Formats: sequence, structure tokens, C-alpha cells
Amino acid sequence: IHADEASGWDALHAHYVVKRINHQVAYSLDGTHTNGAESFFSRMRRAEIGHHHHIAGTYLARYAQEAGWREDHRRDPNGMQVRLVAGLAMKAPPSVDFCGYWQRARI
Repeated sequence: IHADEASGWDALHAHYVVKRINHQVAYSLDGTHTNGAESFFSRMRRAEIGHHHHIAGTYLARYAQEAGWREDHRRDPNGMQVRLVAGLAMKAPPSVDFCGYWQRARI
């Protein structure tokens, strides 16, 4: 695991091999960097501002999964992305989280 010098990552050392980078010294040193995580968080922030407008805690894992998929397939042509999403949607069972979502009570 690559992490910055923030103390929140200290507990990881007990269970994982952790390489730390001090951003006051360098942003990348001997192959250690946090560029992937920073890119992902940047895409999450832009997604909230751009097309989600609000990310609720209840669905945070879903938003993160979508952002991860977008990150993994960002270099694929749009047509391939559409085919992949359509294929995945056709294979997936009904969602236990979103089944009946549109039927919520109206005020």
C-alpha cells in the first residue's frame, strides 16, 4: 500500500507492507506515490459536482464502484464502454438496493 505521511495510515503497518511518501520532500520517490488515489478522489469530487450533485452516505459504495469502473475504463472507446455496461446490466439480477426506488411515497 502506498500512502502519504498522514497519521491516519499508521495502523496499516501492522497488517500490510506500506510505503510512505512525504509530499514536502517529493511527490514520487523510488516508485512510491499516491497518484492513483489522488486521481480517483479527484474524479469522485468532479462527479459529485458534475453529474451526481450530491453523494448520499447510503449509496457511497455505489458511487465509488461507478467511479472505479470509469477510472478502469477511461481509455476505452465510448462504444466499447456502452457495450460493456449494457452487457453487465443484462446479466445482473434485480438490485436489492434500487428495486422499488421509483415507487417511494410522494409528498
